[in-house]
Amino acid sequence: MITVLEIVVVILALMLIGVVVAQKSKTQGMGAGFGGGADDLFGSRARGMDALLSKVTIVLSIIFAILTLLLGRLMNTF
Repeated sequence: MITVLEIVVVILALMLIGVVVAQKSKTQGMGAGFGGGADDLFGSRARGMDALLSKVTIVLSIIFAILTLLLGRLMNTF
């Protein structure tokens, strides 16, 4: 049971990283100081996709947090 939960948590973590990286930045951030022309190169994303990625991020992070707490409880680490 613990091994299965560990595998699921790792998969969720990788999915969460992928979804966060796929989102469009809300601000220029540090990329503006180094050229920051990536929007012109890759094109703009539709608002619907940004909203979907935002909702997926929230859902994945909640599931990740719950499973991590459950895993910690099963392993008696806290």
